[in-house]
Amino acid sequence: MSVGKVLRDSFIAGLALVAPLVVTVFVLQFLVNWLTTFIDPVVQETQLAQYTANIHIVAQVLALAIIVLTVVVLGYVAQRSFGKRVFGWVDRGVGLVPLVRTIYSSVRQVSNALMERSSRYESVVLVEYPREGLYSLGFVTGDSPAQVKETVDGDVYNVFVPKSPNPTGGNLIMAPEDQVYTLDMSVRRGVRLLVTTGMAERQEELAELRNEAGVSESRP
Repeated sequence: MSVGKVLRDSFIAGLALVAPLVVTVFVLQFLVNWLTTFIDPVVQETQLAQYTANIHIVAQVLALAIIVLTVVVLGYVAQRSFGKRVFGWVDRGVGLVPLVRTIYSSVRQVSNALMERSSRYESVVLVEYPREGLYSLGFVTGDSPAQVKETVDGDVYNVFVPKSPNPTGGNLIMAPEDQVYTLDMSVRRGVRLLVTTGMAERQEELAELRNEAGVSESRP
């Protein structure tokens, strides 16, 4: 084996080892910086530092606890009849402001969609997409509108076909019932399959083979 090939393989192996660590540190740093933009104003306004012997990090932790507690209290109140009326008034009030209502209503719709049970995926399916002979993993989000059913003359499903390895993006297709193949697979497993680009299935198969052979995953 040539020296160049050894160096190249070693560099690739080292890069594969270091890259996840670098990305993890970068993401954590970004999250910490993002959180401090909300925490520091709370620390300054409440003057928490004077109660923590001017230890800033302790004051930040207390401020974070206060923010989390406030969100929990607001969520609890919002689920009660009184809270629903109050927040309903807030929604209507914000809806009177031209520019603000556009942004607020959009974010509100996304938030509601994430919270409501009816918006969750119903099942994991296979559909012939993007062309005949190729199958893609999809998630049924519900029945298609009546206008679509009338046009197609039959039952049609809304199927979200995510991209891999980032399942947050994808395409919505409307597939006839006879072209949707339901899989005996949980939504969680389907998402994991997409995120790992299919490698999760291979790992599960190896784990099952090890279990059948009575081999422990942690070997000396």
